[in-house]
This record gives sequence, structure tokens and C-alpha cells, in this order.
Amino acid sequence: MDNYNKILDKFKRESTFRQIKNIEKKEGKYIFVDNKKMLNLSSNDYLNLSTDKDLILEFIEKYKNHPEFLFSSASARLLTGNSSCYFELEKFFSNLYKKEALLFNTGYQCNQGVVSSIVSKGDCIFSDKLNHASIVSGLKLTEAKHFRYKHNDAYQLEKALKEQRNKFKNAIIISESVFSMDGDIADIKKLVELKKRYNCLLMIDEAHAFGVFGNKLRGIAEENNLVDEIDIITLTLGKSLASFGAICLASKTIIDFLINKASSFIFSTAIPSSNILWSNFLLKEKFDLLIQKKEKLNALFKKVHSVYPTVSASQIIPVIIGDSELTRKKALDLQNQGFYVLPINPPTVPIGTSRLRLSLNSDIEFCEIEKIFKGIKNATFLAKQG
Repeated sequence: MDNYNKILDKFKRESTFRQIKNIEKKEGKYIFVDNKKMLNLSSNDYLNLSTDKDLILEFIEKYKNHPEFLFSSASARLLTGNSSCYFELEKFFSNLYKKEALLFNTGYQCNQGVVSSIVSKGDCIFSDKLNHASIVSGLKLTEAKHFRYKHNDAYQLEKALKEQRNKFKNAIIISESVFSMDGDIADIKKLVELKKRYNCLLMIDEAHAFGVFGNKLRGIAEENNLVDEIDIITLTLGKSLASFGAICLASKTIIDFLINKASSFIFSTAIPSSNILWSNFLLKEKFDLLIQKKEKLNALFKKVHSVYPTVSASQIIPVIIGDSELTRKKALDLQNQGFYVLPINPPTVPIGTSRLRLSLNSDIEFCEIEKIFKGIKNATFLAKQG
């Protein structure tokens, strides 16, 4: 135990010690913590649907007597944890993307399962250095060789492809589209070009882009008209959709392979069917509402970017401070001003890049963003995004 305590003491000295917050309630765009009402700028609920009581009550009233309105699946999907609503959800995404779809329990399990199983010994992976921890976890579980290229650096990626690709049988390039901690956007067009030139598969994680970008909510791939060119797309339902679960989209061969090889799919108890019904309700019956919310959010972050051109061009705005203790103090200062902003410290982000992560949603007003920027005394903290 002494060793554990020493490590925990080190975290405390470095201001990287984590604690679970006692959140009392959420109302719309506000959150109540320690008897304080604050504007919530730390959620991934980008369309601000999760606290919409009218929407929730409408769903419950409509589906409370549905035979699949159950709060446990009690099994993995390959056993008895499956029913028609799961296939209905996968069919919706299959039609939306013109690819086969497979439901995973979480975005983490989805990325980890895909990355760890899609390639094996004798293959290789080229992964952006700032890809999410779920992707990094998958890299550690696979026997394939992996190379992590400098963030959003197509030149370094191509250099690695030139030097390494021919040494391996199969290869895959992996990147997020909107990066979760930086809010910047990958050059998917260039990644498609490189995957074709060097005979690789391409996997794009659209977790923070699905529901936020694209005329049909399909993310950055849709914005660039490249959905058909990407071999594997992953996305989560727990952010913009205010639900639970994740979807992998790929060819039938890849989906069948994952059903038979991805441990995080095979050995996990499935999401309760009541939650699947909620996802289907939002996607099939409230799609127009999702579009309206998406357009409102887009208008907000585009205005923020036009007025403050050094911030990211997405709904995620990092405020890089650097020092973990200064970041912690600045977060507390903003909370005292009525803004629920949390410090993001290593190992979530690289050492020396501790930051505040401002996460916008469709119901936040531009004047509120102006106010929080004024609360950040040193405007140079706003990192210029590539």
C-alpha cells in the first residue's frame, strides 16, 4: 500500500490527482455542483439532448409498454442479449453510411476491439500520436507492429509509410477526425490519398464529429464527400446523440470478422434494449430536431472562430495553459464565475500542455463565450489550431 500512496502523493504534488465530482443535477445547459449553478462547458452533450425532459417523457410515454423496454440485456449479444431493436439500429446506420454496421457497448470498447483484432502479427498500424486512449489501448493489445506519427503531420506519416509499409503484409492508418482534446480536424482527404498510394486500410474515429458535422450528421467524412473512401468508421452514441453505445461501419467482411474476433464485443453484456429504443427514437423520429440542433451549434462555433480566429474550428476549444497547478487554479476561478470548466492534465494530454477544455453545445449563446474569454485573463492561452 505504501507504494500506491507514494504514487498518489506524487499525483497530488503535480496537481494531476483525479477525483469524482459530486454532481447534484443537470438542467438544460446548466449543472449544479457543490450548491453552485454553473454553465456546463465540460460535457460532450453537443446537441444538449440528455436533459431535455419533454423529449424524455415523450419517449417513455410512447415506449413504456413496448416488449423491449427492458433495463438489462442480461447477456452478450451472441447469446441472448439481442432483439429486433438492435438490428433496427444497425440497419439505420447501414442505410445512412452505405456500409455494414456493428453496435458496440462504448466508444472505448469499439476502438479497442477494432484496433486489437483487425490486424495481427506480420501487419502494421500507422496511428496519429494524439489518437484517443481507446485506440492506444488497442495498439497495446495487438501483435501488429505500430508506428505513431506526429499529430496531423502528413509528411511524417508518408515518410513512415515509405520506410515501413513494404515490410508488412497488411497495414492500416488510424486517425480521429475531430480530436477530442485539441478540437482540431484531420486532413481526411490527404489520409485517403495516402491509404490508396500505399495500399492501406483507413480507419477514422468520428466520435466527436458524428451529429456535429455533415448534412446528414455523418461527420467530417461527409463534409469532405469521403464516406465511401474510408474503410472503417467508428462513432459513439454517447455524445451528440445523448444515448449509449458505439457503431463500427465497414464492409461485410470486416464486420463479420469483428463479430468473430473482437473480444470487447464477444464477451460483453449488451446494452439494455430500452437504451437502444431511445437511440432509435432519436434517429428515426427526431432526426429533424437533431439537424436543427446541429445547425445551431455550427453557427455558434463558426462565429466564435470568426471572432477569435486562433481557436479551433470545431465545438471543442482548448485553452492551453501548460502548468497543471495553474490550470487547476484557473478552472476553480472560472467555476467561481459561474462556468463549469475542468482542468485537463497529463496523462490525458502531453506533459506541459495542461489545459481547460471548453465544450460547446447547441444552447450556449455567443455572449456567454465572450464572457468566459474575458474571464481568461491572458488571451494568449488560446492555442492556435492547425
